[in-house]
Amino acid sequence: MLLEINHLEVSFPSENGWNTAVQDISFSVDHGQVLGIVGESGSGKSVSSLSIMGLVQKAGGRISQGQILYDSPTLGKLSLEHVPQEIHRQIRGKEIAMIFQEPMTSLNPLMTCGQQVTETILLHQKVSKEEAKNQTIALFEQVQLPRPQAIYESFPHELSGGQKQRVMIAMALSCKPSLLIADEPTTALDVTVQKEILEMMRDLVKEYNTALIFITHDLGVVAEIADEVLVMYRGVALEQGKVKDIFENPQHPYTKGLIACRPKLENNPKRLPTVADFMEGREIIQTPEIAPKKPETLIPVLDIKNLKTYFPLDKPFFGQPKKWVKAVDDVSFQVMKGETLGLVGESGCGKSTLGRSILRLVEPTSGNIFFEGKDIRKLGTNDMRALRKDIQIIFQDPYSSLNPRMTIGEAIIEPMRVHHILENDTQRHLKAVELLETVGLQAEHLQRYPHEFSGGQRQRIGIARTLALNPKLIICDESVSALDVSVQAQVLNLLNDLKEKFGFTYIFISHDLSVVKFMADRLVVMRKGKIVEQGEAKEIYKSPREEYTKALIDAIPVVHFED
Repeated sequence: MLLEINHLEVSFPSENGWNTAVQDISFSVDHGQVLGIVGESGSGKSVSSLSIMGLVQKAGGRISQGQILYDSPTLGKLSLEHVPQEIHRQIRGKEIAMIFQEPMTSLNPLMTCGQQVTETILLHQKVSKEEAKNQTIALFEQVQLPRPQAIYESFPHELSGGQKQRVMIAMALSCKPSLLIADEPTTALDVTVQKEILEMMRDLVKEYNTALIFITHDLGVVAEIADEVLVMYRGVALEQGKVKDIFENPQHPYTKGLIACRPKLENNPKRLPTVADFMEGREIIQTPEIAPKKPETLIPVLDIKNLKTYFPLDKPFFGQPKKWVKAVDDVSFQVMKGETLGLVGESGCGKSTLGRSILRLVEPTSGNIFFEGKDIRKLGTNDMRALRKDIQIIFQDPYSSLNPRMTIGEAIIEPMRVHHILENDTQRHLKAVELLETVGLQAEHLQRYPHEFSGGQRQRIGIARTLALNPKLIICDESVSALDVSVQAQVLNLLNDLKEKFGFTYIFISHDLSVVKFMADRLVVMRKGKIVEQGEAKEIYKSPREEYTKALIDAIPVVHFED
């Protein structure tokens, strides 16, 4: 066995002593095998992997008990919990490599992508700089990066998210490790890029006979890649076994909840079951499929005509730019009152720029944006500020859109004050309490700061702040893509409940088509700044006209096992 972990316990210091992050975990993985570790944020899955890498101690933690037995090809059998850091440095990167979740923070922004991979090769292999460069370019070809020579000379900020992730994979594979740990490597990626990376990692496991530990919160992804799965919750292993067995016959309520809470393509229930429903033993009511509202019976609240938003690629000292990025290119569609319009496409297709252009957070180049009959593009500064009360946006990352120095109460009350909603701060405070309770939080949370909340809670706070202005149209810009699937289900249900209660109109922007299918009545598919297909969501999923749309739908992870 290449790696065997027995009764591992990992603790971190706190004001009240040591807190246990991982408790009595045991698992093993051998050459050519893929182990999926599944769980929500805080379940201990990443801490387990950092223990293998010898990085827990660097973060201030300690391995309280247990064994990490590793059969090193060069050093023989090792107990990694006891070996000195020099040994860890010797095998880290060379024999045990790790792909981190966020490639932008893992890659050095001051070095080219090629230099960073070459540096790893030179550190662990006795080769010349020229040979290291040739190996790097060959690796870039292997991980299917376009223009490998050009990407060798490119800096991380010049690449897309999927390309940066491929550079990280190339770096991890540069020394042909025996064990590869992939920590949420596809979470922030489009479904098409995710599918490519999963297929590529499967092929690499076969080619190099590498052992792979694949960490994720999405069981659908695990079904695509893993042989065995370990389900973790709050530092404890709840269930483990063959992937097929776990999916077809889950034993623990938490596992059942994780499987059930992901939106399915086959049907469109009114509500998604949540992990909390299963954990608390609530009856799971199979809600009937809801029919989409017919646009012809509704009133257009937003009418976009021939909208273009271009960004200059070159900025000459004199004259006009000659090259442009056409982020939004001649787009026209309507949003009906009370409906949810889904806006989908890969990263870089222009969907987020379109959402920002509607609010004029990005100034459009040409075209018309009619909101309730008024052309937004013709409004002055004061009128535009007043209009933003009626059109609100919920951003993808609630932490960066909340002021870290402002309490949650102040973050919700401030926009009400700016737009003169209610008569005084006492009334606004009471309204803020009501809004927090509406999104499933408590009054006592008003005095806390953003860093004291989880990602799902921060997203709820962002929703509460949006509700404070009683908007007519809400743009949800990738507002659930960074959340665990269990939290995602709760937030999607909440958004639908609020729509029913307050009669909201949504534009729901996402690269996750299964989520959009659950939310949307109608669908607009974008590619390279243009609309390639639009219509009733159910019909587009059932029979897409465009090959691009079909590729997006085919890339969604589907749980299916061969008999």
